[in-house]
Amino acid sequence: MPAPALGAIDIVVNLRTPKEFSGGAVSSDSSFQDKVRQDSSIRQGVEIEDYMKMMDEAGISRSILCAVRCGDLRVKGSTELKYERVLEVIKQYPDRFSGAAGVDPTRGMQGLRDLERAVKEYGFVAAHWYPHWFGMPPDAPQIYPYYAKCCELDIPIMMQVGQNLIYQKDRRLPTVAKPILLDQVAIDFPELRVVGIHLGTPWVDEMISMCWKHENVFMAGDAYAPKYWPPQAVHYANSYGQDKFMFGTDWPVVDPRRAMKEVEAHNFRPAAKAKVLRNNAIKVFKLKDKPLDVAAP
Repeated sequence: MPAPALGAIDIVVNLRTPKEFSGGAVSSDSSFQDKVRQDSSIRQGVEIEDYMKMMDEAGISRSILCAVRCGDLRVKGSTELKYERVLEVIKQYPDRFSGAAGVDPTRGMQGLRDLERAVKEYGFVAAHWYPHWFGMPPDAPQIYPYYAKCCELDIPIMMQVGQNLIYQKDRRLPTVAKPILLDQVAIDFPELRVVGIHLGTPWVDEMISMCWKHENVFMAGDAYAPKYWPPQAVHYANSYGQDKFMFGTDWPVVDPRRAMKEVEAHNFRPAAKAKVLRNNAIKVFKLKDKPLDVAAP
């Protein structure tokens, strides 16, 4: 089945097939699945072909798969999804998926070499970082070499900002990434494209303020069903922030079919909708996909 013509681009997707569960590459447990009310039918994974059918039904033409690195692997409960596993899926379906390389600051120079290989050899389009898994805020000195490497490679880095939940009942991670901490990062690396994912909740206004202040700071409405996006986030995406806001689901947290229906219910202006669902992602991640040609209001 061909991809939806000029469909949406989902910038935050987790690879969750039965293989990831059987291989121990999933960082959350059943308590987290209960918390986000995951349907029982997807709790042990969905084959990639079945997920592509969901994308088609939703009108999503491309998803960015995150090869996540969740904590120092020397610490019990930490996990990673290997870059090569994500690359395997991308090679099979290059017109549907792109990759984001997870960052682990505890790996030092090897982590930097890994990131460079992911971009130069594997064709990954971004870096991805979870501050809370490492107990490091966005302005921590350990992550600065990775920001510099992203500038060198000309890729964005996306990171979860705002609160984090409890992913494993026996390991509780602190919330360390308030969006306002991106201020110093953007000052120190003005050319670095930073994408604050998960809306910055509950500090959504802080996230908006960072996007408004800094040319290369962006935000995404993933991990929360669009029905529950705060009013100020919807207004920002539909007006003066339409160039700074992107669509995402954080699948399997949000079903892509539900997400797209609920975006439609917000009745975005045509130009804003095209940017939020597709064109901004093409620009920020430098994708080769064709943008939607919609006249500005």
